[in-house]
Formats: sequence, C-alpha cells, structure tokens
Amino acid sequence: MDRALVIAVVVGLLQGVFEWLPISSEGNIAIALTALGSDPSTAVAYALFLHAGTALSATVYYRDELLGVARRLPSWRPGTAFDGETATLSFLALGTLASGVVAIVAYSALDRFVSELTGGAFVALVGGLLVLTGLLQRFAGSLSLGGRENPDLVDAVVVGTLQGLAVLPGVSRSGTTASALLLRGHDGPDSFRLSFLLSIPAALGGGVLAVADLGGLPGVTPAAALVSLSVAALVGYLTIGALMKLVRRVPFWGVCVGLGGLAVAGGVGLLFV
Repeated sequence: MDRALVIAVVVGLLQGVFEWLPISSEGNIAIALTALGSDPSTAVAYALFLHAGTALSATVYYRDELLGVARRLPSWRPGTAFDGETATLSFLALGTLASGVVAIVAYSALDRFVSELTGGAFVALVGGLLVLTGLLQRFAGSLSLGGRENPDLVDAVVVGTLQGLAVLPGVSRSGTTASALLLRGHDGPDSFRLSFLLSIPAALGGGVLAVADLGGLPGVTPAAALVSLSVAALVGYLTIGALMKLVRRVPFWGVCVGLGGLAVAGGVGLLFV
C-alpha cells in the first residue's frame, strides 16, 4: 500500500473515532495532515470532506429516529412548530439553515486567513481553539441545569449558529453544540443526541463546500479520497454507540485542553525550525 493510501486509512480511522468526541475531529486531523506535509488549506478541506463519511454513520445509526422525524412533516404547522413531537423536526430544519448561513461566511473568512499562515502558525492557532473549546465544555458541565425535554426556537438558532462556526478547525462541533444545549437546560444524553442529528446535513454540506471551493482535493487521488471516506463511515458506525457512553463518563474537556496545549507548543516549535 502506497503512502497516500496509508494516510487515507489513518485519517479515516481518526475521523471515525474523533467525530463523536468533543475534541474537534477537524482540528486534530488538520494538524495531522499539516504535520505530514499538506498545506493548511488542503488539510482543512480534507478534514471537512471526511465529515461526509461520519454523516453516513450517524444517518444509519439514527435511521429509526430520522424516519420518525420525517413522518411528522405532514402534521407540521408554524404555530405548533416547537410543540411535542414536531419540536425535533423544527429544531433540525431551522438549525441547519442557521448553520449553513454562518458556515459559508466563516469558511470564506477561514480560506483567506489560512492561506496566509505557515504550517506552524496554523497548528498553533488550531491548538488555541481546542483549548478554548475545552474550557467551554468545562464551563457548560458545571452550570448545566437539565430537565428540558424538547428543543425550542432559541435552541435552534443558537446551536445552529455555533455549529456553523465549527467549520473553523479546532472548534469542536459536538463539544460546542452539546455544551450550548447543556447550558440551555437539556441533559447530557439528549444534548448529544440532538447534536449528532443536527450534524448530518451540516457535515454533508461542509464536505461539499470544501471540495467545491478548491475544485477537488489537491494532492489527494480519487482512490485515497474514497478509501478515507469509507473507513470514516465504517469506523464511525462501529464506534458511535460505545463512544456516546464513554462521553457521559469521561471529562473530555481535559482531553481537549491537553491536546490543544500540545498543538500550541508544537506549532510554536515548528515556527522556529
């Protein structure tokens, strides 16, 4: 197996595991690819592209719930959009719309900014964002009230906006959105369930946006792209259930801060190499 395919398998494996953990799969994969010689713009695009694989995993894992949400479409009415069984449908629709608008703006700014960074500066920047994400998780965990059952309009707008900002590498999508839901009064399992459901259309859109913006993935062959996407989808499906249980027990904010601190140190070191 040549080097490109080995890298494809490794990053697909990392995406399949990291996507469900609040430690920024995009940021960590972008750091890994940059360390292996990819330029920052391609590293970010490749990391976003891999989200399409785990979006497929989440679709299959939550297929029964997604079918249930789809069955609510005929009974949806604006006046009762966030009442009872239609609340999840409205949350996903409005949250996805907010994510899309914010992500396009954030990605445009990111593309211009990243293109001017050296590899070391990029790694340090991602590390800093990881540290901030970890601190947000710690803050949310200590103040979570719990007890709410259905998402509302504010949840959809706030969480959708934060998910759009998670197009920035180093900002954990699952960590940020789940933290926001915790602060809004949802319990842990419900926060991650809503976060993962909302990730499906956003992940697919993010992958398409990144590839379309660069006209493909420079330096990545179609075979390597297919391998990495397939590995991410398979590993993501095999690990989502176990990792959701683990997230409820392990304080991943500490992992996020630790990884971010190492990335900052490593990025600063690269600047002087």
